[in-house]
Amino acid sequence: MEGEHRASQARSSDLPSGGGGAESPGGGAPFAGSSGSSTLLQADVLDLEEDEDDLEVFSKDASLMDMNSFSPMMPTSPLSMINQIKFEDETDLKDLFITVDAPESHVTTIETFITYRIITKTSRGEFDSSEFEVRRRYQDFLWLKGKLEEVHPTLIIPPLPEKFIVKGMVDRFNDDFIETRRKALHKFLNRIADHPTLTFNEDFKIFLTAQAWELSSHKKQGPGLLSRMGQTVRAVASSMRGVKNRPEEFMEMNNFIEIFSQKINLIDKISQRIYKEERDYFDEMKEYGPIHILWSASEEDLVDTLRGVASCIDKCCKATEKRMSGLSEVLLPVVHEYVLYSEMLMGVMKRRDQIQAELDSKVEALTYKKGDTDLLTEEIGKLEDKVECANNALKADWERWKLNMQNDIKSAFTDMAEENIHYYEQCLATWESFLTSQTDLHLEEDSEDKL
Repeated sequence: MEGEHRASQARSSDLPSGGGGAESPGGGAPFAGSSGSSTLLQADVLDLEEDEDDLEVFSKDASLMDMNSFSPMMPTSPLSMINQIKFEDETDLKDLFITVDAPESHVTTIETFITYRIITKTSRGEFDSSEFEVRRRYQDFLWLKGKLEEVHPTLIIPPLPEKFIVKGMVDRFNDDFIETRRKALHKFLNRIADHPTLTFNEDFKIFLTAQAWELSSHKKQGPGLLSRMGQTVRAVASSMRGVKNRPEEFMEMNNFIEIFSQKINLIDKISQRIYKEERDYFDEMKEYGPIHILWSASEEDLVDTLRGVASCIDKCCKATEKRMSGLSEVLLPVVHEYVLYSEMLMGVMKRRDQIQAELDSKVEALTYKKGDTDLLTEEIGKLEDKVECANNALKADWERWKLNMQNDIKSAFTDMAEENIHYYEQCLATWESFLTSQTDLHLEEDSEDKL
């Protein structure tokens, strides 16, 4: 009974809502449920060839987090249930607003790094003020992500942008790189703020409100190095043993993740390639118009025609630049974020399996009486509660993530389609107008000849 009571408490404290949350715009139903989900994905996602050239993109390897520190936390807000309903059904009543802006370079004798200003506005009672302003560097974001994974090992934590994103020598202080990272960090924090469970995490609150020295002091309160090493060794040992009887629903979930990862990575590569080809086309088209202007200087009879062609090219060039901007700001970030999400999902599944593997090892030890029977029985009871809570947390967050994923991708591709239609209509109208003007000119010339 005591074990059942603990499980009930854990389930009520850590389970996120299965709803869509307020992470993304758009509508539509989620992918099919766990039954047959991998088959549906194969049909819904583009069936691309597997021998595409690898895009030169690197991801930071996720470290193995402590599986024994799983401790579901109750939301600290007295209005937690109301806030969860707000996130799901009434996004206009959102009570936590976060902005990441104003990147600033810092140079010391040891290193050079960028910090970002984080402004938080909130009406929550657990905050001491309604507005906070702090500065954080990338390492601080990594710390927050690690703490969220430690406390909530089977919730789907939003991904951070990679530390290095392109192979070779990349200028980390290039304006475009810094702006791309700023947008990704902004989305990372707002994804957490919109999550019905993560938004009430104490480390998240400290990240948003503590001054630099306070955050540094808080970081030092974590487990010591030797303790973390011991926990990591146990986690690795559990993963090496593997899981003997993974539940069928998690087998299907794992298959879905593997297929999704393959497809979204290919879409990411092709999208990047399309953008590169579009930029090459744009760069050449910029040189095409001026050539017609120069040409018109030596062709008296074709001056108007050549200048008209140059004008059309210039208008199409501007339209192409706008379409490229939409591609780089709308589609590419969404697709690549879900490439990173696929890596995060694999990490979540691994942590779930590690928790179950730890339980399986204790059950096996009890079966063969390898140790204190009473102690093993007590540990098994605790681990059973831990596994049940972890499984339920993942299942609920999984449905929420799938809905948000579909909404995000659907919205991104719909926006891209609308932008393409507008682009081609604009270019077509430009050239049709030019052809009409040329036809009218010829009619006038024929009329004058007859006179």
